[in-house]
Amino acid sequence: MSLGLPMSREGADYELRARAEERDRISGDLLDLDAHNTYQLLKGATLRGATASRWAAAQASVAAMWALYDLYRAVLRQAEEVRARRGKPGTAELAEITTLLTGPSVVLKAAAKPVEQRTLGEAEPDELLTLDQTVARMDAAFGEIAKTLQDVDAVWNPALPRIEQAEAGAQALAALTAELGERLDLSAIESDLARVRAQVVEDPIGCAPPGPELDRLTKLLDASRADLERAVRAKRDYATRRDRLLAAIDTVRQAEAEARMAHGQVVVKIVLPPSAAPRNRLRDLVAHLSGLDAATEGWLTRSARLDALEKAAAEAADKARASTRALFGLIGRRDELRGRLTATQAKAARVGLAENTEFTRLYERAHQILWTAPCDLRQAATAVDLYQNAIHGGSR
Repeated sequence: MSLGLPMSREGADYELRARAEERDRISGDLLDLDAHNTYQLLKGATLRGATASRWAAAQASVAAMWALYDLYRAVLRQAEEVRARRGKPGTAELAEITTLLTGPSVVLKAAAKPVEQRTLGEAEPDELLTLDQTVARMDAAFGEIAKTLQDVDAVWNPALPRIEQAEAGAQALAALTAELGERLDLSAIESDLARVRAQVVEDPIGCAPPGPELDRLTKLLDASRADLERAVRAKRDYATRRDRLLAAIDTVRQAEAEARMAHGQVVVKIVLPPSAAPRNRLRDLVAHLSGLDAATEGWLTRSARLDALEKAAAEAADKARASTRALFGLIGRRDELRGRLTATQAKAARVGLAENTEFTRLYERAHQILWTAPCDLRQAATAVDLYQNAIHGGSR
């Protein structure tokens, strides 16, 4: 096969230097690949599914790449040895260097077939490659390996730190339960974490995206941690919180007493529905506190009961105060209606309608309701509206 004219001495030296630099770059890339963290982890991992298949193909590519590199390096070394024979290589040396560097000088042995696939005829021929073709083959193999590592990293990089964080969270929960002296059943969460870890580690390429499952487990761990921390605080601060509860219950006692007093004052002046009577929440609060003191269940349960009791005490005081305000507000509403009636009567006098028999009847009806105890506010409001509408309509 003719390759044309041999290289010049300067051309051969330039090509040798370029190929030597290329060889060193390839060597560095191959060593970087071997030192890559994910590559090392995959080498020692038990893989399955799609990842096992991809990794097997990647390992075959790695073996082929190293074999090609050894052949590439051997041809380049041979060319360098030819160049080193003479300070000024002659035509024969330059022709040999040209053939080695630009011709099909890399001999890739044909793979041996299994016995059951062989014939007694002619053997499979070896493949001849140029250095450029050899580099292209290595580059294609390197790309396949790099793509496998990228696909694995796309799952491992975000998922493994989250799994480790969740596992550390589960261990922290175990320490909290020891401090609390109780056991929180985390077996389901731990089992799910182990399952997700196995899926991610053994088949990152083929597994379902672990994000949603990790979100769910993280929420469960966070909720469990919040429950445990609340229980630890309840156990540690129970005496203080109980004293505050006693004070809160006293506040409820006072607020409900004021609401009952307001009801007693208002009920003789305003017609009230049965639902307006203040509720007595104090008795239940005292009973719940006594039950909390005598409780035998663990602090996980007692802390929830303590929180609920504190909330109930605050709400009971608020509702009692709101009841008091609402009851006295009814007196204000009656007085407002009285004022509107008086003002409307004054307007009737100004416009000459005070002596009208029908208007007088409407006024007296509203006045009678408003100055009768107890006063029915709904009837009073209706009567005042009728009188006002009559006067306003009559003045137009």
